Amino acid sequence: MPETGPLLVGFDADDTLWQNEQFYRLTEEAFAALLADHCEAAVLSERLLAAERRNLALYGFGIKGFTLSMIETALELTDGALPGHVVARILEIGREMLRHPVDLLPSARETLEALSGRYRLVLITKGDLFDQERKLAASGLGPFFDGIEIVSDKTDGIYRGIFARHGTEPCRCVMIGNSLKSDILPALGAGASAIFIPHDLTWVHEHAEAPEGHPGFSQAADLSAVPGILATIG
Repeated sequence: MPETGPLLVGFDADDTLWQNEQFYRLTEEAFAALLADHCEAAVLSERLLAAERRNLALYGFGIKGFTLSMIETALELTDGALPGHVVARILEIGREMLRHPVDLLPSARETLEALSGRYRLVLITKGDLFDQERKLAASGLGPFFDGIEIVSDKTDGIYRGIFARHGTEPCRCVMIGNSLKSDILPALGAGASAIFIPHDLTWVHEHAEAPEGHPGFSQAADLSAVPGILATIG
């Protein structure tokens, strides 16, 4: 395909367009309070992270898998003697996460408004289908996007497939997100450019080294800088 036409610009959702990780941190604090008689908070956090990593291949990313991992961790720490009322409370705090209002990050709407019509915008997010659809609807940002891609994971191959479905060569694509591991490195690996927007809170599973010196890599403090960076790429 010739290198003409508008760039395809992919946006991550969680902690790029709206808050997400802070709700997991608050939920983990509530979980630690429930298990305070059985384990210190720091140890609990390590055990929960281990359970989440074990379960990613089965449950995928998202609140439902996180809730199941909390129950599994609690059962391990109580040697299977977890009281029913504690299980009920864990389920309830999981439901509270699923009901939480969407809190847009600064400049999210303004940035999409500035880019809409000038670029082809595609939301590329991973996680539970129902929850991601709920958050997108509640955000009011859906009309800005020319396409929605909710995937189970983000890899080089998945990005290539997304770009191909939208009829665009990777060299005409830019991915924007807060996770080096999921948004930046695999998009670069697929042949696209990428703009890293760090978030104050990032799940440890998403940590990775920045690809300093990569010609397709850019970093900005917040979304307001994206239009200017895209102008230089375009």
